[in-house]
This record gives sequence, structure tokens and C-alpha cells, in this order.
Amino acid sequence: MFWKDDSIFFGFPFWLQDFYLFVLFMIVGVVFVILFYGHFRTYFCGWICPQTIFLEMVFRRIEYWIEGDRGAQIRLSKQEWNAEKIRKKGFKWFIFLVISFFIANVFLAYLISSDELFKMIEEGPENHLSTLISLLIFTGVFYFVFVWFREQVCIIACPYGRLQGVLLDNKSINVAYDFVRGEKELGRAKFNKQEDRAASGKGDCIDCFQCVHVCPTGIDIRNGTQLECVNCTACIDECDTIMTAVGLPKGLIRYASEDEIEKKAKFTFTTRMKGYTAVLVILVGVLLGLLFLRTEVETTIFRLPGQLYEHKGDDISNIFTFKIINKTNTDLEDIHFKLNGIKGVINVVGQQEFKVKKQGMSSGTLFIQIHQYLLEHDRTKIKIDVYNGNKMIETTSTNFLSPRSFD
Repeated sequence: MFWKDDSIFFGFPFWLQDFYLFVLFMIVGVVFVILFYGHFRTYFCGWICPQTIFLEMVFRRIEYWIEGDRGAQIRLSKQEWNAEKIRKKGFKWFIFLVISFFIANVFLAYLISSDELFKMIEEGPENHLSTLISLLIFTGVFYFVFVWFREQVCIIACPYGRLQGVLLDNKSINVAYDFVRGEKELGRAKFNKQEDRAASGKGDCIDCFQCVHVCPTGIDIRNGTQLECVNCTACIDECDTIMTAVGLPKGLIRYASEDEIEKKAKFTFTTRMKGYTAVLVILVGVLLGLLFLRTEVETTIFRLPGQLYEHKGDDISNIFTFKIINKTNTDLEDIHFKLNGIKGVINVVGQQEFKVKKQGMSSGTLFIQIHQYLLEHDRTKIKIDVYNGNKMIETTSTNFLSPRSFD
């Protein structure tokens, strides 16, 4: 079975025949999730996740530029709809819409290739209404997510977050509150510069609630690891600022495991982590090897169903069908076939040499004639070289039928 449409991934076209690579890629992804979510969750959610990157590095920065800091944004949201609010909100929403449309176009380019996208733009939207509608739907989704839904994606929609209760353990690294240092014997207390905090038995947490105020999901990190935590590290930065201001050591909230906080146990690469890492390295190696070995041109030649063989003088003739897939981004201008290891003649119906367009497919029928005394069996496996001009681009094989014996 052949698929006439290909998918584009990082500029490389992938056909249905490459589906095994997609399956292997998904397996690598699952192992990666198990390893990194169970032990290094914060590094993915806080620093690698596209949702976090776009939200924190693009949309929020534009929001701060237009509306001001968090306090200014809260005041703007509470005030009546006057000229200032309409101007700021309208300008922000317009920019967000433009960026969402741009992201949707980039997403579309990954699926159909940038060349095809530019071709559609040149031909006009009226000739590609279905694509335009899909583009507008994705623009609306991105706009909805980055304008309003935001961290709710992590809390409600993201499947990665749902694995938290299954994969996390006491050795997993998270954005964590050091409750041993923060609470001590007498617990939290407001800061009093007249007392010796270390001698009083009070914890280093001065109960200022700044970690809660800066949290985009509104959680209190001091209550422990929670599903809503998106690992943005805003609480770490704010807590370090407060600790510096009151003359206490930084790191009350930091990257740490529960064992590190409670038992002062240093991070160790456990046997389970070593096993996951070994499996991940092997799978990635296999995937990279298959990607490098992946052929740019794929040819299949099958005997025509229901046909046996035909005598043509001293030669035996078989009829075959062929299909050639060009997975590259360049046209193959001069395709022809040659037998490998055995003398014979290949005649392509229509023309001996033909063209296969970039990311396209060509099919047809051909006859192969071989002298009967060169055939030792009634079913001989023959090899056929595929050439583009003078360059051999692939070798394929098929079965050639002949009589059981010759008189």
C-alpha cells in the first residue's frame, strides 16, 4: 500500500513506508517521559515545554511591555473600561492574534513543507479554502490558549502533568520548599529585625506570601509538590530576593528532591535511572541509525498478478509492475533500470527513461527477458539496479518465473 501524500518533519518528507520510524520515535518519547518526568520533571515543564517557552518568553513579555508588571495588570483589569484600558487591551489582543496566526502558519509548514505553504499563499486563499479554514481554527486555538487559558492547559489538558502521581518518588527533583529549614521547631513567623532568628527557633520562612503572589497558578509551594505547579521557578526567584533582603541564606525554595530536604541525601543516579537511560540511549541510537540508513528513493517491483511467463525464442519473459517514490526535494530526471548479476533486457512500457518529481511517485509496467539457460530454477531471485542518469540510486529484487526444466 502506498500513500501519495507525504508528511514533512524538520524539512524532510516522510511517507507511509517510513511509519516504523514514527513508531520508534513514539517509543523513545515514552521512555524519555518516564525518565525525565520521574526524575527531572522540572527541566521539561519549566525549560523545554513549547507552551512554557511561548507563554513566558513571548506573550508575557509583550504583556509586561504593554500593561506593566503584575500589580499594574491587576489594577488595569479591575478599572472601568475607559480609553486607556481599551487602548492597552486592544493593542495587546491584536498583537497576540498576529503572533497566533504566525505560529499556526509555522505549524502548518511543518506538516506540508514551507515550499508548499508559500505556493498556497501565491495562489491565493480562494484556491485553498479548506487549508485556510484549518489555519484559522488553529489560530483561534493558539489565541485562546495564550490569551486566556494559559496555565490551565498544564493543569487540565496536558497528559504529561497527569503522570505526576504515578512517576514521582522521593528522589525526583522538583521545585520544592525546604520545610525543614523553613519551619524548624516553632514554624513560620513574620520577620522581626530586632530578634535573632537563628536562636529563636523560628523557621526561615517569614510568611510573606510572595511565593504565592507570583505563582501563575496561585498555589502555595509550601504545601508540597502539587499538580498545578508548572515549574516556572517564579517562586524561587522571588523567595531568593526576600531572603537576601532580610539577611537569610538563599535556597529556601529551590530545585531539590524530598530526600535531599528531609534526609540531606545527595542526588544519586539510581539503578532504575541507569536502566531507563541505557534503554533510552539504545533506542535513540537505533532511531538515528535507521534515519541515516533511510533511503531517499524507494522502489518496489512485483510480478503482475495472474501472469506467469512467456517464451520469446530462447528467452523467457515476465511482466512486472513498479512503483518509485522520490522522498527527496529534487526531481529525478532520468530514471532507468539495469539487471544486476545476470544478463537480460528490461523494457519499460511507454518509455525506457522517465522522470519522478520531488516528493512524488511514479508507477508503470515493465518486461524482463532473460535467456532460459541462465535460469537454474523455476523461481529465480533477480536484482535490479535503479539509476538516475549515470548514478545508481537503489537496488531492489524480485522473483522471476520460468519453466521447471528445458528440453
